[in-house]
Amino acid sequence: MTTGDDIKAACADLADILAGMRRGVAFTGAGISTECGIPDFRSPGGLWTRNRPIDFESFRSNRQMRDEAWRRRFEMEAAFGGAQPGRGHKALARLLGEGRLAGIVTQNIDGLHQASGVPEEHLVELHGNSTYATCLDCGTRYELGWVRQRFEASGGTAPDCPDCEGPIKTATISFGQPMPAQAMTRAGTLTAACDVFLAIGSSLVVWPAAGFPVQAKRGGARLIIINREPTELDDIADLVIHADIGDVFEAVGQA
Repeated sequence: MTTGDDIKAACADLADILAGMRRGVAFTGAGISTECGIPDFRSPGGLWTRNRPIDFESFRSNRQMRDEAWRRRFEMEAAFGGAQPGRGHKALARLLGEGRLAGIVTQNIDGLHQASGVPEEHLVELHGNSTYATCLDCGTRYELGWVRQRFEASGGTAPDCPDCEGPIKTATISFGQPMPAQAMTRAGTLTAACDVFLAIGSSLVVWPAAGFPVQAKRGGARLIIINREPTELDDIADLVIHADIGDVFEAVGQA
């Protein structure tokens, strides 16, 4: 296994792997978006250190929790709503456009892969998307502007669905909420067929999502990990680079 001790040599190895990749899969976590100004969840200053997450059952059953969840969402929008895709997002979009990536599986909810030009059919969002909302009962989609207008007009009360009076929630997966079966199936299918699996900006500790790199490795794919900090799967990877994601892709001529 090549490690990130020699970043220059590791990036040269990565460039060779990317050049030969034909059915690659990129698996991205919060680390790919930190250079865009979006802090990750677990690091000091991350979102979980400032706010205790609201679990799915609390959101569904407690109106005050729904109000608080939406207050936090609009607070986040004010802080991070202007974020633009970073070098890592753009590099992956380019690899996809060149036909070397078959798809991107992401744990992120920020919508930056779409903003970089990745088509929906090539993107799997395991934890949903925070850029729009849905009714938990009837599935009707709502834009955030619609929700915000009613939230502010009511003095901070989360609106209910006009069609069925069900609770409206950002289209994300909360603690205690089942993982989306269709997304998990799509991710598994992509992983089973890949020749290279790029795990980028993820600590690889959240299961079942973190099982995809293991599946890829067992299926004969080359496992590449690019992350600023060590991960629990570094020991089974073919190439590990501990460096800034944007810098790595710039070094291999993709950013």
